[in-house]
Amino acid sequence: MAVAMMCGCCCCDKEYKMGTYGYDLAFFTRHEISTVELESVDGRSRLLIVPAYQGRVMTSTADGLDGKSYGWINYKFIEAGKVSPQFNPFGGEERFWIGPEGGPFSYYFKRGNEQVYENWKVPAPIDTDTYDIEEQSGSNVVFVKDFNVRNASDVEFAMGVRRTISMLDKSGLETLLGVEIPDGLNTIVYKTENVIRNNGDFTWTKETGMPSVWLLSTFNPTPTTTVFIPYEKSFGGKKVNDEYFGKVPADRLVLEDGVAYFKIDGEYRAKIGLPEGSAKDICGSYDSKAGVLNILKYTVPEGHADYVNGQWGEQENPFSGDVINSYNDGPTETGFVQGPFYEVETSSPAANLAPGESLTHVQYTIHIEGTHDRLSAIAKKVFGVDLDVVANKFSK
Repeated sequence: MAVAMMCGCCCCDKEYKMGTYGYDLAFFTRHEISTVELESVDGRSRLLIVPAYQGRVMTSTADGLDGKSYGWINYKFIEAGKVSPQFNPFGGEERFWIGPEGGPFSYYFKRGNEQVYENWKVPAPIDTDTYDIEEQSGSNVVFVKDFNVRNASDVEFAMGVRRTISMLDKSGLETLLGVEIPDGLNTIVYKTENVIRNNGDFTWTKETGMPSVWLLSTFNPTPTTTVFIPYEKSFGGKKVNDEYFGKVPADRLVLEDGVAYFKIDGEYRAKIGLPEGSAKDICGSYDSKAGVLNILKYTVPEGHADYVNGQWGEQENPFSGDVINSYNDGPTETGFVQGPFYEVETSSPAANLAPGESLTHVQYTIHIEGTHDRLSAIAKKVFGVDLDVVANKFSK
């Protein structure tokens, strides 16, 4: 069970350390940014959401106000209080976007513009617009927004979004993962149900372009964190796309026994993706020093589905994109570092929708804190992965 609260002020005068959930709650209070908080009855599992950032989950914790805060937050940008006409990188543990980012049907470039950073612009409905709260109860909050966006083929889409955020309890987590969670572990699990609806008067097709739900989850990197993503070993194509920013070197990406291991330290800019047929419906990351196992589980439909191609520029096939991606932040060619942070991104299939039809993409975010042995037992049952292997994959 959980309770939902609108937070306009911090109820505690205590000063919290940076890196704790209490610090982040106080930060938004101090800057007069309205938040919604979902909280378990015992106050340990907490979820911080900002309606003005499109119903974005900014962070969460499994251990109360003094507990670790999981989401990456761009404090300097938020403190500056300025609105960028191009992109407002607030951060956040899970944000709603739409794909594709690049190609002939991109929502981030105007028709005829070269797809380079100077011309890239995030549409206001997924960058600066506030989402309305349609309903709010003890365990969830529902955000809605109707808007129009135009793609790089100059086709305008009338779109409706309904985003429901719910916190699950321990029994819900055990049912979801199919394992027993022993006492002595701190846990939080929440679900987002993201619906896009065709509010227009024409069907979305491969000729007009088809949008997708694109969820981006941003976390804090450490030298002891590794992302691990299971893939389908029998898949006949390229199992992992590792050339987004140039090929990922072997000391940062290892494909072994049906698992892609990706080094996460915030020191080297790299991105990987798994296409339809290779991707499964789950991925994980593990910080061996902090003793935190993170799991993302999401909907992948059975059978073939088209996924939008997000790479910038010309494309041979705009519907041969990735199902799941992971990004490790690091210096660009100019030395600029936005974070550092790391991301795990999941996408729905391309939405081939007639007027009035809708598509739903569901994602669960799970954090479990505890001893290595207890977390390893869970990872073994859920992933078939040994956390000793994960922890030592990139050790020097």
